[in-house]
Amino acid sequence: MSRFGRSRKSGKTERKPDGQVRQSQLLSTYGAGSMIDLVQHAVLVQGLDSWNYRGTETDPKVFVEEPRLKDKLEERYGLRLADEHYFRRPPAGEDDEPNPGLGIRVLEFPAYFVCQGCRRLLHRRDLGDSVKADGRRFHTECPSTRNTVVPVRFVGACRRGHLQDFPWKKVAHYGRDFCEHGTLTFTEGVAGDFNDIRVKCSCGPAVRLADARSEHVELDCNGRTPWLPPEHLEPKCEEPLHLLVRTASNGYFSLQMSALSVPDPDNIIRDALSRDAERIKKRLDKGESRLEMFLEDDHEALIEKHGMDAVLAQAKLLAAGLPVQRAGIRSGEYLQLTVHAELERDGQVFDEDERFIARRIAPAAATPKVSTITLVHRLREVLVQFGFTRLEPSSADIQGEIDLGVARAPLAAEETWLPAATLQGEGIFFELDQAELTKWVNRPAVLERTKQLSAGWDRWHRDRTGQGEKTKIPPFLGMRFYLLHSLSHLLINSIAMECGYSASAIKERIYCGPLDEAGRGEMSGILLYTGTVGSEGTLGGLVEQGRRLDHHLRRALESAQLCSNDPICGAHDPQDDPSDRLLEGAACHGCLLIGETSCDRRYNRNLDRALVVPVIGQDPNLAFFARADFER
Repeated sequence: MSRFGRSRKSGKTERKPDGQVRQSQLLSTYGAGSMIDLVQHAVLVQGLDSWNYRGTETDPKVFVEEPRLKDKLEERYGLRLADEHYFRRPPAGEDDEPNPGLGIRVLEFPAYFVCQGCRRLLHRRDLGDSVKADGRRFHTECPSTRNTVVPVRFVGACRRGHLQDFPWKKVAHYGRDFCEHGTLTFTEGVAGDFNDIRVKCSCGPAVRLADARSEHVELDCNGRTPWLPPEHLEPKCEEPLHLLVRTASNGYFSLQMSALSVPDPDNIIRDALSRDAERIKKRLDKGESRLEMFLEDDHEALIEKHGMDAVLAQAKLLAAGLPVQRAGIRSGEYLQLTVHAELERDGQVFDEDERFIARRIAPAAATPKVSTITLVHRLREVLVQFGFTRLEPSSADIQGEIDLGVARAPLAAEETWLPAATLQGEGIFFELDQAELTKWVNRPAVLERTKQLSAGWDRWHRDRTGQGEKTKIPPFLGMRFYLLHSLSHLLINSIAMECGYSASAIKERIYCGPLDEAGRGEMSGILLYTGTVGSEGTLGGLVEQGRRLDHHLRRALESAQLCSNDPICGAHDPQDDPSDRLLEGAACHGCLLIGETSCDRRYNRNLDRALVVPVIGQDPNLAFFARADFER
């Protein structure tokens, strides 16, 4: 599969990689366990066990620290990550000096090929060594002439993430006598539709691919995980096997979780010590005095600020591996953006080493129903992939944490570390008035709309799993979330016109729901931010727009009153919609939908323009903002 070329530096013939992807794509589209089409080959990205960092194992740029996110992943999903180097950036290959020991390994998958001449369906072992020296294409001898073969575009997968070659022989003989040594042919119609694709055995039986997908053909999953080492197998998988197009969008859904690098006041000492966890354990094993000497040498500033007794106590807890009590990911961020954010003062100079700098400003008198505005001059977001699903995507709860309604497939046989990326950037945070929200959510019109959106939510989840009334439905996100999410999308489009960034470069982070597990306090904020993977930050164009939030808010609300698809868009009923728009109210491409990379829900769901402003076809009392709030 590999091609060869001469190195620019040494002049030697080197084995070069068959393809390239960006590092950030290895956390999403092309992560471990995903399938990729190269120019001449189809491959499967190997698990983290085969990600090679040769020569860069000790490079500090490879490792990413974010203790809040690590602890939450371990608590929520039962992961057991290493004490140090638990998040790593994907390995970067070397273009000038390609090295098989550096980069991401892939496996040739699927193993079945189709001859482009005689349409035979052949296994890789049937091809032997019939491959050109340049490694570009496989060939086979067919009855008429020598022809190229291409990977078959269908595989088998189950909802637990398992993956295998589709059992073509079994399907071709389904319900008939099995023929072990027959030759299979794979014929396709002009349109490539499932009804036009047939698999036939030389002994006579044939089957349409559409029939192979039907519920009458029951195929068992063999529990294969080919992206992991061979010994990692789940032979007792009880999920049925599904026919999957290799390049289909439902072949791979990355499970990701992110956190902003904000201080955690309750665990500030422990977080500072966490990068030295292994050395702290070793020193404590040799005696407390050795540990004190180590702390005095390496954490002098921390001891000066908090005292030796406090630092030593936290070091012992860290060495013992005791769990850390933390607030939810977004609850902790929300506190730093509101009550813990300092008021802005003239002439302030920021520390270059700070990862998070937020300053509150007073909202303009003309800003309707906004209680807090915070300018985030500097932020760092850490994004981590901790698994993936196939066939069905997962959903996120109100804290932005993945609610696994489907099984998580692992990235490695032993997940001691996870791939991560960091985004440096800036943003604007604002909070809606809590008193106004409480009055709004209890209006009769809003209560009636709640029933409609909740019914659509329940039906969508039941239809997705196909289990009817027995389906366990995740909690409805609530009207506050729908309002905040819809308002955020409107503001992204408005601010993008003046801030210097495109709408696709601005992301949202919704803060909604209770602050803690006891339900004390309510969050009702929106963070709009921008950032680039691996960059040194941004230039302040977005932050400055926070000083003109009243202007952007009014413009967004005015434009939201009318959509190009009204009255169809405005009058949409989510509980009774034949087009599967069960999670949206008044929302479409003409008004609320934005780039999926910008959306907090990833798939432009849970939106309703009618909750924000009065729209055609809906009761005006449903809107949080009345026309008097924004019309001059």
